[in-house]
Amino acid sequence: MKTLFRNAEIVNADGSQCADVLVCGEKIERIAPRIESPEARVVDCDGLLMFPGAIDAHTHFDLDVANTTTADDFRSGGRAALAGGTTTVIDFACPNKGESLQSGLELWKRKAAGCACDYGFHMTIDDWNESIRSELPAMLAQGVSSFKMYLTYPAMMIGDQAVFEALRALKELGAIAGVHCENAGIIDALIAEHKAAGALSPASHPQCRPDLTEAEAVGRLLKMAALADAPVVTVHTTCAAAMSEIQAARARGQKVYVETCPQYLLLEDRYYSLPGFEGARYVCAPPLRKPRDQARLWHAMADGEIQTVNTDHCSFTLAQKELGREDFTRIPGGLPGVETRLELLYTYGVAAGRITKEKMVELLSANNARLYGLWGRKGAIREGFDADLVLYDPKGEHPIRGAAQKANVDYNPYEDFPISGSIRQVWLRGRLSAEDGKILREEGGQYLSRGLPILD
Repeated sequence: MKTLFRNAEIVNADGSQCADVLVCGEKIERIAPRIESPEARVVDCDGLLMFPGAIDAHTHFDLDVANTTTADDFRSGGRAALAGGTTTVIDFACPNKGESLQSGLELWKRKAAGCACDYGFHMTIDDWNESIRSELPAMLAQGVSSFKMYLTYPAMMIGDQAVFEALRALKELGAIAGVHCENAGIIDALIAEHKAAGALSPASHPQCRPDLTEAEAVGRLLKMAALADAPVVTVHTTCAAAMSEIQAARARGQKVYVETCPQYLLLEDRYYSLPGFEGARYVCAPPLRKPRDQARLWHAMADGEIQTVNTDHCSFTLAQKELGREDFTRIPGGLPGVETRLELLYTYGVAAGRITKEKMVELLSANNARLYGLWGRKGAIREGFDADLVLYDPKGEHPIRGAAQKANVDYNPYEDFPISGSIRQVWLRGRLSAEDGKILREEGGQYLSRGLPILD
């Protein structure tokens, strides 16, 4: 089956062009100013932007955390991703301490069966010993080339010695690690002070995780990475103080890749002080920051200091958030976001003049493909690549409405945010999979075995 996209304004990270796109089966066969293919069905793209399918390299579907399980599994999360123009997610396989990496990978593959979009996995290293080290080559052989470590959370963190040793082991294999950077000791001390004072509302959440706890951990990680001579990713980077540490490391010649998320670009820490228990909706870690931090992140994206914008989609219903009504530390941390990322970045980045549409594609698609071993297949509209295509209508406006979302949550943190334009169609490997917010293919996704990162 062939599909001819006529008069497309193709937007790639390295430039835009007006051309026709011929898709044969799952692949882009040809791109040219004018293509004739009598046997192909024709899709008129006049007036529309064509983006490569977005890649969200930071989601948490079907994750047991904080005495509950995320509201979105791979079925609902994959649907939400497709509706939002994301054709590929990279989630986190999370074995528990004492379990093998292989057991974690097999469990997450079972969880992901039936996902609507394509998917891969990072492997979480929350235990470190010779057995875990010996499994690393097998992970790469099965298409897992990126790993996650934590400098906070007792159930997940492994300590600085283990992080350093793991960074060196991953460097030898050509793999890369993304690290959650916050100083656990300072956070625990601040939490103890707030609890002793009876300050148990969501307003205490950002006060116990200030920006310097993130910046300290980022600086510590980057010094460990320098000694290990290993590239790293600082995930969900939130603040100017952390960016200063990253700048210093790059000045030393280090390879540091930076991820941020829409919530850190658009939502503020004042939300934690909303009346009643409303602030619980916005509890995530690291927490939301101040407008000056948002401004720093926007400039860093435009200047190329930030490589990717992913979501850290970790969704909970309002009933689940209620678990922490009497104690803010028991509020399940995380926000939904996979469904709104592309429209938010287009509206508040491209349409607002902060970034170009080519930069948006770089942040959402191309850099994720390069960094996480999918380039050559995903991340661009090029001949031979998968036909993952998003047709975006830049005309008109609509507000974000939680009632219309595909995610399995009963609120949206961006409720009533005005959006410029809309996602008209989403094509996954040459098949129309979503149109005007309606999911047309429920189980079209497949597991992606990923190669080694391309590190510029």
